Amino acid sequence: MTKLGFLSFGNWMGVAGSRTRSGADALLQGIELAVAAEEVGVDGAYYRVHHFAQNHSNPFPMMAAAAARTSRIELGTGVIDMRYENPWSLAEQAGATDLISGGRLQLGISRGSPETVVDGWRYFGYEPADGQTDADMAREHTDLFRRAIDGEGFAPGNPRMIGTDRPQAVTPQSEGLYDRIWWGAGTRATAVWTAEQGMNLMSSTLLTEDTGVPFDELQAEQIAMFRETWATRGWTREPRVSVSRSILPIIDEETAYYFGVQAQGEQRDQVGMLDGARSRFGRSYIGEPDVIAAELARDQAVRDADTLLVTVPNQLGVEFNARILEAIVRDIMPVVDAEVVPSLA
Repeated sequence: MTKLGFLSFGNWMGVAGSRTRSGADALLQGIELAVAAEEVGVDGAYYRVHHFAQNHSNPFPMMAAAAARTSRIELGTGVIDMRYENPWSLAEQAGATDLISGGRLQLGISRGSPETVVDGWRYFGYEPADGQTDADMAREHTDLFRRAIDGEGFAPGNPRMIGTDRPQAVTPQSEGLYDRIWWGAGTRATAVWTAEQGMNLMSSTLLTEDTGVPFDELQAEQIAMFRETWATRGWTREPRVSVSRSILPIIDEETAYYFGVQAQGEQRDQVGMLDGARSRFGRSYIGEPDVIAAELARDQAVRDADTLLVTVPNQLGVEFNARILEAIVRDIMPVVDAEVVPSLA
């Protein structure tokens, strides 16, 4: 059975029609949506992280609060930009949040995406070493972070305080968190690297490459290359793979008001330039639930993934998004799973 999660960017803006008008609204509604999503049967609450923008920037307080208000739903990120992160501080935050959740944290990390500022990570105090790119720096931070959450000691102990100079690890440690780290991969080559590192694969609604085939087929090829590489590396656990989709069912007058016109238009992939690379953007799924269900069941990447993350229009508020998610759980996912399960058998 495919796990279903929502992915919120946490946008806020004080404009007409917005129900998320401030940073406080975004954070508090992020918590409430996790609670509401669990109640309607959603499996995961995921939050996108951006700096220097009116989006979520530090998701850990919000995820910890949501964890304390829920009992089953996974709490995750999609994704944290590792160029900005102190690996050991991040390990402390992640470990504490995972313990509060009872081991429900699913942490998506990556190199990040285009920003509203130029090289913002420099202003957080990070510079690539000589000969490094910012992507290299992100991967280095990731390696240090993963070693930290795995309990590796790195700071010599103070014998006067603890009786030994043995290297000490960050605390708290949370068992199993190491296996719940995902890498956001935008290309097939990065998916292969992700498998080599033993991380789960998180693939978004865009790929920073284009071969001319439909988005879902290109993404399915990415997933296949990930799984093939994983098998050759001999990892003992089964990896997880998520894909994101924009899914907006028309279920009442309000959803028709906001998305009805889009539902009537042609919905297809888009190709454009992103960060200097020709990129392919996946289509949106907008319309009647039964139509969306049939279309999603034919989406090859959705069929091949075990987790589907639905990007939500968070500025329309908690109640609105909870209704959309409930309709997806009730009317769309059973049809998708009926098709997906045989294809994975």
